Order: sequence, then C-alpha cells, then structure tokens
Amino acid sequence: MKSYLTTLIAAFALLLLASVAFSFAETDSAEVDLSSAEAAAEETPFDKMMQVLTHKRCVNCHPSDDYPRQGEDSHVHNFGVERGPDNHGVAALRCESCHQAENNHLSGVPGAPEWSLAPKSMAWQGLSRVEIAKSMLNPENNGGRTLEETVHHLTEHELVLWAWEPGVDANGNPREKPPVSKEEYIKAVKEWAESGAVIPES
Repeated sequence: MKSYLTTLIAAFALLLLASVAFSFAETDSAEVDLSSAEAAAEETPFDKMMQVLTHKRCVNCHPSDDYPRQGEDSHVHNFGVERGPDNHGVAALRCESCHQAENNHLSGVPGAPEWSLAPKSMAWQGLSRVEIAKSMLNPENNGGRTLEETVHHLTEHELVLWAWEPGVDANGNPREKPPVSKEEYIKAVKEWAESGAVIPES
C-alpha cells in the first residue's frame, strides 16, 4: 500500500511538472510570435522597399563595375559578358543575343523587355540602403527622373517587376524571389514617396 501511494504521488508530481513546463513553453511561444508580429508591424514602407532593392534580383543588374552578376551567389556573368557603351553588352555579346522579352524555361535564360544593366551611375553593389536611396533620388544619377518618374519606374517597369517572375535556372531550379511580395513592395514604394520620400539616417 505504501509503495502504491509513493508511486501515485510521484506520478502526480511528474504530471504537475509537465503541466508547468508546458505552460512556460506556451508563454515563450506566444512571446516569440508576438515579437515577430510586432517586428513586422514596425517595418516602414522604406524598410520594405529596400528589402527588395537590396536583393540579388536587383543588385545583380546594378553592379559597381562593368560586369553583370548572375545566380543566387551573384557571380560574374558567364562568357565574359561586359557592360558595353550603352549598357547592353559589347559586339557579339549583346544582352538581347540571349535574353529575350520573357524567360526561356527550356534553357533557363531569364528574360524581360529591355533587358540590360542599369547605368553605371546607378551602381548599387556594395552600397548601403541609405546610399542606394540617395542615388536613386539624385537626378544626376537616375537619368534626370523626378520622384514621380522614379516611382513609376520602380513600380511599373517590366524589367523591375521581373524580379517576382524570375523563372528557373539552367538546372530547372526556381530562382529566389525578393522577400516582400510584389503587391506589398509597390504599396510601400508609393507610400514612401507620398509621405515625402524621407531617407532615414541608417
């Protein structure tokens, strides 16, 4: 009888400890979920916009030198492709020789209208998001665009929006898309511009 009571008490104690542990686990999980939700809510339109503009899908075409980048590791473009005088490559290695108006799902070659490198004045590779934003708004760098024209380019140009339809690589693997949806990105760009296009200090 004494052994039975001892076993029963031990079992009850274990049950109580498990209950307390589960309660703490639920609390920790709830705190983590809440923290994630709060972090997402605190993201400004500028934050969301720059998550896209600093992503490899954009930066690969905004190199700081004369060589486009490609792939998920942003390596220098194969075949010795160079910028060329008009940002469309050099003779015999023009962008349009391989990149058509849409993705080629058989070869894995990406494509969109007006495929080219961004002008060297709009080099983003190696810049901070603040530096990118300042360059983007500088008429001397952005081709003389006004804020309205810059927003139009960022939200409607087919080559920019290709980032969300990047197709597959030569091995048939889907290319990575920006971490913000196209709809969220477009909304963020417009909200940022409408609120004065303020660039934070960092």
